[in-house]
Parts: sequence; structure tokens; C-alpha cells
Amino acid sequence: MGIKIEYNPDLALRNISEFKNGNRKEEECIPEKLDVGNEHSFLKKDQRLYWLEGELPLRETSGNENLSKPVASVKIIEVVHFVLDGELYTRGKYRVVKVFDPNTSEIYFDGFEKVN
Repeated sequence: MGIKIEYNPDLALRNISEFKNGNRKEEECIPEKLDVGNEHSFLKKDQRLYWLEGELPLRETSGNENLSKPVASVKIIEVVHFVLDGELYTRGKYRVVKVFDPNTSEIYFDGFEKVN
């Protein structure tokens, strides 16, 4: 028997409409307004590992590993694993470092490296 754990090189959250429609918790979604320096909570099902020593992309997901281009660069500042009703979850907090303009082709990440 092994330990099921997933390493995530990015933070993938749902569109805020999923919360507004009652399908997801607010922490499972990208906030309507992302401002540099603001901190937000996140919630993911299952046990996840994130890099805590640098920036990583915040992406929108529609599920099944369908991911958008990065919408922001964030720094995860806290991660906790917990069990609720027999289900494993990961929750934490992230700080917004940079918000990307969806109308430009700016490259901010090259693999795991931030481009200066």
C-alpha cells in the first residue's frame, strides 16, 4: 500500500462562476479580483504538494487537467492537509505577485523558471 499524493507545479482553480452557481466552494475558485499583494485561500481535493520557495502560475481549470494559460503569478505561503468526512483535502493561502494581461503574449515562466 502506498501513499497517494500529487505534486502540482501550478495552482489550478475553477472559474468563480462555479461558486456563484453553487457547484464549488469559494476557496476552490479564482477570485473575481486579483490584486498584487493580496492573499487568498485555496482548497483542493486530495493530498497535494506545492513549491513554497518561489512563484508559480495560477491557472483556471475546467477539470480533467484542462488548464488555461497562467492568469497570475502567485507565491503559496501556507499549506495544510486534512481529512473531512473521510475525504482528504489540501488547503492553503497564496499571495498574488503579478496579474497577467490576457490580451498580451508576455512570457513570465519558462518551465519552472521565472523569466526576468
